[in-house]
Order: sequence, then C-alpha cells, then structure tokens
Amino acid sequence: MQRRHFLSAAASVPLAFSLARARAAAPRSDTPRFLLVFLRGAYDSNSLLVPTHSDFYYAARPTIAIARPGEANGALPLDARWGLHPAMEGSILPLFQSRQACFVPFAGTDDLSRSHFETQDSIELGQPLDAHQSLRTGFMNRLAQLLQGRSGTAPMTPMAFTAQLPLCMRGPARIANTALADIGKGSVDANRSRTIAAMYAGTPLAPAVNEGFAVRDAVLRGMQEEMDKAGRDAISARGFSLVAQRMATLMRDQFDLGFIDVGGWDTHVNQGGASGNLANRLDDLGRGLAAFAQEIGPEPWRHTVVAVISEFGRTFRENGNKGTDHGHGTAYWLLGGSLSAQAGGRIVGEQMEVSEANLFQNRDYPVLNEYRSVLGGLFARMYGLTPAQVQQVFPQAVVKDLRLV
Repeated sequence: MQRRHFLSAAASVPLAFSLARARAAAPRSDTPRFLLVFLRGAYDSNSLLVPTHSDFYYAARPTIAIARPGEANGALPLDARWGLHPAMEGSILPLFQSRQACFVPFAGTDDLSRSHFETQDSIELGQPLDAHQSLRTGFMNRLAQLLQGRSGTAPMTPMAFTAQLPLCMRGPARIANTALADIGKGSVDANRSRTIAAMYAGTPLAPAVNEGFAVRDAVLRGMQEEMDKAGRDAISARGFSLVAQRMATLMRDQFDLGFIDVGGWDTHVNQGGASGNLANRLDDLGRGLAAFAQEIGPEPWRHTVVAVISEFGRTFRENGNKGTDHGHGTAYWLLGGSLSAQAGGRIVGEQMEVSEANLFQNRDYPVLNEYRSVLGGLFARMYGLTPAQVQQVFPQAVVKDLRLV
C-alpha cells in the first residue's frame, strides 16, 4: 500500500515570539489547561489496561499476558473487570485512586489503514474520513484559533514540545515549538540467538544454524527499522520522564495548550509482560506523568486535563515473536484534577465483553468510542463550546459527552 504523508512544509514559529507573548499574557492558575500526549508507534493497551475478567485474554497471550490481581506480578485491580499494569503502581495508580485518572477502552479512529503514518496524520487532522482532507489545519490549531478569537476570554498560549511543529498544531493560529530533549532508542536483544548458535559451534549443523540466524536477524532489523520510524523522531518514554517537570513548569507559568509525542511503542518483537521492553516504557511514561502532575502545582492541576492517545491499538493475540502487531481499538487515558466524579477513578465510555466473538476482524478491539467524539465532548465541557463551535474543531463529528470534566 502506498503511504500518504500529510506533513506539510509549514515553518515553526520562533520560540522567542511565543515566550514574549506568554510573558505578556501568562495563564491564570484557574485557566483550563490541556496537554495531548501522543504515543507514536501504537502502544499495547491490552497490557496497560488489562481485561482481568477475560479468560480469552490469557489464552490469547500465553507469554505476555499480565497476570490477574493477587498473582505474582499481577495487574493492579481497578474494578471487578479491569486491572492496571504493575509498572504503574507508584505513578498512575495513586492518581486513579484519588479520582484524578480514568481510562476509555475501545477507543480510537475508524481509519482501517493500519499504517502508522496514515493513521497518525488522519488523527492529527481531525477531519471526517469520508471527506476530502485539507492539509492546512490540524484540530489543535483549530481549537486554538477558535479560543483565541472568542471575546471576553484571555488569549490562549499554545506550545508544541517537539522538534518540528506537529500536524495537529499547524494552521492559521501561530504556535511555537521547541524540543525539550533528544534521548536515544534501544535495540533488539540478540543474546538468545548468540547462546543457541554457540551450542552448535563446531558441529555439522553450525553452518545451517548460523545461516538461519543471519536470515532472522535481517528480518528483525527490518522490523526494528519500522518500529523506529513509527515514532517519527518523537522523544522516548525515558526522555519524557526526564523532561516532564520542565514541561509542567512551562505549562504552569506560560502555556495552557500543549502537545508532546513519545515514541518507541511499536512492539512487534519481545514485548514482555510484567517486565521487559514495554513495561520499562510504561514505567518511564507513568513516572513522567506523575512528575508533571506534581510539578504543575495543586491549583493549575485542578484545572488541567492530560489526554494520552495513540494512533491505534495492537492485535489481541500475541505473535510468534512474543510481540503484537498493528491493531485497531486502543485505550485512552485522561488525567487531571478537573476530572469529574463521574469519570475520575473509573473506566468510562461504551464497552463490551472482551471475548473472541467480539474481536474486530477476528484480531483487534473494536472502536466504540471514536476519538473526535470523545475529545469533542471533552472540549465542549472544558471550554464551554457550543455544538457549532465543536464542529469547527471536528467537522461532522458526532459528539459523545462522557462527562469527563
């Protein structure tokens, strides 16, 4: 399939311009703040938000499933049906228990390309799939433009914490961007291959074994290249954990609309379960988000929402490389002191039984909570938008009010 790249050549706004404007109109502590965290590469939501009630989950993932609550390295119980990855015990779980976090399973886009690049671009544009997609504006730029144009309100000061201005923030509204860090990415572990090859050294089978592993390594290198490219040079989860406090300071003092992308979530190979590659990334991400919540301060946090999304989910069944492949539905996270009593500390949105019969195309979670509907409902409540104004941000969206704030 030929890839469509929607990225335009729009220039970034100089940071000095935005900082000067921010100093002139710093947001008040009670100003609504929104941060979008985009996990590029499609993280495995089935390891984060674990369907502990589903026997099918454990049958479909013999080596990477997160054990049930109460078992060794088991999921952290959220309710009778869902658990949280144990790596989140010291970071996200306390926020959930204090009703400052919630999860929306069966979330995502109706885009079926299963292409990282097409789906990331489609989400950032925020436009209906069955219409001609304009490359001139992304949905966060349209939101900024709408709020900046409203009379009687303080001007919005948006910021992208990225090396390049993301597509969702490109458009008429002037938005600055700056990268906060550039942390390298890891590689595929080859220790097991070397151990097995050493066992056959000096035997008649050695040439065949070595040739077999050479072919396998070439295939894995190609897969690793795909996984790296899926992140589009986004900061790593480890990098995010290191810069989250600085980002919180900036959003506390200067900006009220932010974006950051975090790469490294394309786990085709050696994904791991309660420990391993994915667990390490989730741990870093969770620590970064908890640090952000702490650093931004009690009063600004009380008016803040952080949304964590990804372009799509991953296959429900694990693959032959102890990983997962490109999927469809995923789970969104919402964090913030402004979450409502109906959302905070809950699993929200439309749901269905997690079973083989309910898989989409016999492989993935279905999408029951479309991202434009969910975010449109959130923005309507956060900013007091009318239905017509929500349509300016997400044209033709059918808004779903989950009463998140």
